[in-house]
Amino acid sequence: THAVTTPYTYLVSSLLFPLHERIKRHDTRAILVDIEQSQWLSPDALRARQCTSLAGLMASVGERVPFYRRLLRERRLDPGDFRDIHALSTLPVVDKTVIRTHFNDFVADGARDLVAQRTSGSSGEPLQFYLGRHRISFDIAAKWRATRWWDVDIGDHEMVFWGSAIETGNQGRIRRWRDAVFRSRLVPTHDFSPARMDRILAQMREWQPTMLFGYPSALSRLAFRAREIGMAMDDVGVRVAFCTSEVLRPEWREAIAGVFGCGVANEYGARDAGFVARECPAGGLHVTAEEVIVEIVDEHGRPVPEGEEGEIVVTNLAGPEFPFIRYRTGDRGALSRARCACGRGLPMLERISGRANEGLVPLAGGWVHGSAVNHLMRDLPGLKAYRIEQEARDRVRIMLVLDGPLPDALAAGLVAHFRAVLGQEMTVNVVTVDVIPPLSNGKFRHIICKVAHADEAAATPYAK
Repeated sequence: THAVTTPYTYLVSSLLFPLHERIKRHDTRAILVDIEQSQWLSPDALRARQCTSLAGLMASVGERVPFYRRLLRERRLDPGDFRDIHALSTLPVVDKTVIRTHFNDFVADGARDLVAQRTSGSSGEPLQFYLGRHRISFDIAAKWRATRWWDVDIGDHEMVFWGSAIETGNQGRIRRWRDAVFRSRLVPTHDFSPARMDRILAQMREWQPTMLFGYPSALSRLAFRAREIGMAMDDVGVRVAFCTSEVLRPEWREAIAGVFGCGVANEYGARDAGFVARECPAGGLHVTAEEVIVEIVDEHGRPVPEGEEGEIVVTNLAGPEFPFIRYRTGDRGALSRARCACGRGLPMLERISGRANEGLVPLAGGWVHGSAVNHLMRDLPGLKAYRIEQEARDRVRIMLVLDGPLPDALAAGLVAHFRAVLGQEMTVNVVTVDVIPPLSNGKFRHIICKVAHADEAAATPYAK
């Protein structure tokens, strides 16, 4: 059930936004009605639904998409073989390079009304691709459903903290009118100076948003700033902060929840892969099972057991016009064995550990994933943010933003751990700074490695 905040919110969510979607020829509302019922199915029933959708997807791409028509013929596979999720392992894992190389062959024969898209390029060169209207509608409906889990809805006051040029560079008259009607305000994150953050906090107190959405690094910086200047924000009326596009660090979650007095919902998705998962109030990071199949695989593209960490690959069931099948997201995580206390049958991600290519190069060669050092940071008292930069093969810089001074013993412990992981001759410089700027696209990365490594090919596998 969902409690509508105001009559105006009811007007927007029940009439104006559905009308907006119909004008755009999206079937968003019908999908929402369907998946708000299916989320309560048992895990077995949802898996059966996935299998049916997968068989339909493979029948479509096997007939209409040149890349998969050729692939199925070469491997002597029939679309009818894909009546079970396990059959996906007979297909290769694909990545951005594969799609760029075979771009035209990923477009379905006879596909119409495709919408050109591209990723923000946070992992390198942006990916160009197409989406059909049903696929776009499903992403919107899945996000809408997960928003309503928190007793907020389209039409409630929302502040969106974003830095991608795809959005912030597209603020035309129609977009501004739409945001005004839906009561959504965009706050660009490219300049978060103390003076601007003070203005944003004042605007929040004045406008009283019901929900926040954006980068957790940006939301946490606002929270830390409010603490620093002694501005109370827990009475503004924020119910939930939806955090996306970055790994939600524990210290960020604590600051956002504590300062704004709200729930914090982790979200995982991408323009290419789709709306993959969002956290519910009971703490479960639920996969949008009606739209996507999530696999966790090893370096050879083979599925690993639930609870074991690996690379996240996604099969989107809603987009046969330009399919993403066993698509490498570039992230690492693990699936959960548990069933959420909320009662939904949707499967869950146990954790998202960060970018698969986010790591460091030891002196002896090879590759160490960032999880080998990231866990140390959460125990640092007063931690606001950090970044680890490997500037050269033998030199690492650890930048910390802290509430107070860093005790010598803790600094020495950091140096010792990094040398144990990367080599005893590694130069490790620990520095405290006032602020760590985001990247040019507004996102925040915890590890930046400027050193090429011999195992780079292994870190980006492509099963032929």
